[in-house]
Amino acid sequence: MQKLVEGIHRFQQDIFSAQRGMFQGLVDGQAPVALFITCSDSRINPQLLTQTQPGELFILRNAGNLIPPYGVPGSGEAAAIEYAVAALHVKDIVVCGHSHCGAMAGLLDPAAVAELPAVRQWLRCAAATERIIRENYAHLRNRPDRLAATVEENVLVQLEHLRTHPVVAAGLSRGDLKLHGWVYKFETGQVFAFDPEQGQYLPIAQTARHYQEHNLTAAVD
Repeated sequence: MQKLVEGIHRFQQDIFSAQRGMFQGLVDGQAPVALFITCSDSRINPQLLTQTQPGELFILRNAGNLIPPYGVPGSGEAAAIEYAVAALHVKDIVVCGHSHCGAMAGLLDPAAVAELPAVRQWLRCAAATERIIRENYAHLRNRPDRLAATVEENVLVQLEHLRTHPVVAAGLSRGDLKLHGWVYKFETGQVFAFDPEQGQYLPIAQTARHYQEHNLTAAVD
């Protein structure tokens, strides 16, 4: 706790005082550029990763970056998604998984979460991920490879869950909302984005160039 208290003192003295105008401007409201859904894992820092400032990301975090399908009772995730899209008018939603995810490891090894009933219940939101890995990745015997595949497939499953939310479906239908699937490897700093056209994850620099070229072509047309 002492580390946290000391951090607050340094923040107030060094950071807040130097950027007081920016922080005071946040009183007028927020206009985030994206809804960023990621894991609660302490090794993930969305703003550090994306180099964004306060007010630029609307962040939703939970174990395993899971999104319950619409209609699941008591889902705070549904409220956050609805608010981000309908009230804050974000144009992009990112689901960002990460390497060495403990939640996905628990999904692969139920015995590891046998004494954690709330975690077991929560991981039901990744039931489709577990089945995809079990039925389609039986050839992956190496645990690290199997876990990496689980992380990647889970991001895609959660994107499908996102599409069941009416506010997301409406935004996608209008063409003013885009979904993105990312995987962050914290041990290397790399971020990979899923490219639907190629059906695989690519270094995010490659997908960024693709978006820029696509947008430029569309503007010329």
